[in-house]
Amino acid sequence: MITLNNLSIAHGTKTIMQGISTTLASGQVHVIIGPNGTGKSTLLRSLFADLPLQSGHIGWQEKTLGAGRHRSRVIQQWRQAIAYMPQDTGLDVSLSVLEIVVLGGLETLTLHIDPNLLAEAMNCLHAAGIAPLAHRDVGSLSGGQRQMVLFAQVLMRNARMMLLDEPVSALDLHHQIAMLDLVREQTRERDLVTVVVLHDLNLACQYADNLLVFSQGTLQATGAPQAIITPELLSHTYGVTLEIVYDNGGLPMIQPLSRHHPLMINIPLRKEA
Repeated sequence: MITLNNLSIAHGTKTIMQGISTTLASGQVHVIIGPNGTGKSTLLRSLFADLPLQSGHIGWQEKTLGAGRHRSRVIQQWRQAIAYMPQDTGLDVSLSVLEIVVLGGLETLTLHIDPNLLAEAMNCLHAAGIAPLAHRDVGSLSGGQRQMVLFAQVLMRNARMMLLDEPVSALDLHHQIAMLDLVREQTRERDLVTVVVLHDLNLACQYADNLLVFSQGTLQATGAPQAIITPELLSHTYGVTLEIVYDNGGLPMIQPLSRHHPLMINIPLRKEA
């Protein structure tokens, strides 16, 4: 379990997030949603110790990450069991897909690669559904394929925490479902703390065990999607009008309403003759 205690995070002199307190249980997928610029990626970077805390602290595995900058040794120890997949899928290297994934399992660079490590990397590629790409140059891949490669590298880390920042943004619907199914399976099987940033609200409600709704740098609500998602909450968060229906499993399905939707048009009353 990860404990966030009254976190505030800043870029330079600008405070991006403040007053964030919650717990993130292991064995669950925690999905962060909210408008652009509200601090979703900032929070993931702080969990990875890539961005210092302005105040508060994070507790995990009997370790504490507090405010201020830390020495490289502290950061290295904190990150040992974390697999982080940022938004940027740019891989400006001349390596094969298999080589990229193998790097996820190396603690230090070496000229000799254990055959067992290569076999494990191939298993990760099979799990991600991209084994046929193993010997392709990563620079020749599409954005969606690169996302799948980076996710296979995440699997290769054998981490205790997964941090995934918009991991399905470049994927088609089939591969979105395939990746998020795998994220949930791995989280359950390995008892991981998994934190995912998603923009698609329906995917968020489908896959989140715990949903964290952020707006203007503060945590507006947290809990199971069916327990916290309301038209009022999302209208306040995103500044749009929407309606919510529920699937057979009781999960909310969100439909934004355009300005031209019949429910949004004021029809004047007909005058009596």
